[in-house]
Amino acid sequence: MDFQPTEDQRALRAGVREFLEGRFSARDAVRWGEGEPSPEGAGRLDRGLWRELGKAGFFALTLPEARGGVGLGRPEAVLAFEEAGRALLPGPAVATFLAAGEVAGAASGDTVVTAVDGTLVPWLAEADVVQGDAAGAVALRSLDPLTPLHRIPGPPAPGRGTLLHAAEQLGSAARTGEMAVRYARVRTQFGRPVGAFQAVQHLCAQMFVRTEVARAAVYAAAVTGDPLEVCGAKLLADDAAVRNARDCLQVHGGMGFTWEAEVHLHLKRAWVRAELGQSADAAAEALADAL
Repeated sequence: MDFQPTEDQRALRAGVREFLEGRFSARDAVRWGEGEPSPEGAGRLDRGLWRELGKAGFFALTLPEARGGVGLGRPEAVLAFEEAGRALLPGPAVATFLAAGEVAGAASGDTVVTAVDGTLVPWLAEADVVQGDAAGAVALRSLDPLTPLHRIPGPPAPGRGTLLHAAEQLGSAARTGEMAVRYARVRTQFGRPVGAFQAVQHLCAQMFVRTEVARAAVYAAAVTGDPLEVCGAKLLADDAAVRNARDCLQVHGGMGFTWEAEVHLHLKRAWVRAELGQSADAAAEALADAL
């Protein structure tokens, strides 16, 4: 049995990547993080981009064609969100995707939807519709300058979109691994590329292994939909995204902390995503209970 993505799935992934690279890039994130106004004001959601995502069918990927959707499945959604994570796409994409077909305008990108996720609500002020009880939510100073957050009082709400958050983490892990290898080839120390040093080679190799282990888990969970496999996928993807971003920072040295480099944004976004969907503690408890 062939478990590789089909030709159509590879074309979908390439198309999403091409769209995001043409319409939004990490350089936009860097500029907005520095305070340069985004198309609709500093720190605010680019609704033009949101509508273009809707027009391209991003939010309606899994809606049946009879309801105006694309009619694809969970594996295709995971591939699309992997590319969103790779591109550092800002905004409550997971919540809007899950609301397509339920909330008017979500599938087309005309309505921005966010949701209470655990104890956090991302993009609360920018959303048109909030799913869940966000009463008493308090604004936080977010680690990620492009993900405004609010915290709700009381017990955490059930996490939503855990598999899609895991896919975003996978895309981020792959991206930072590629960035580390590319930088190690061009940055020189003592007259040699830093990639020639064994310690840096080991870091890059470990990043690759983490990414591919997480990829196998995320893709498997996308096919089976098994809740325990989703738990394992989120744990592995969170670990890969955070640790790869840290190792990529180490390869970049001080350069990685500047606004000229996007790696620190991947680390900050990975920390935030790790708290969305199913938390690491909840996933670990679920897996332990099943053993």
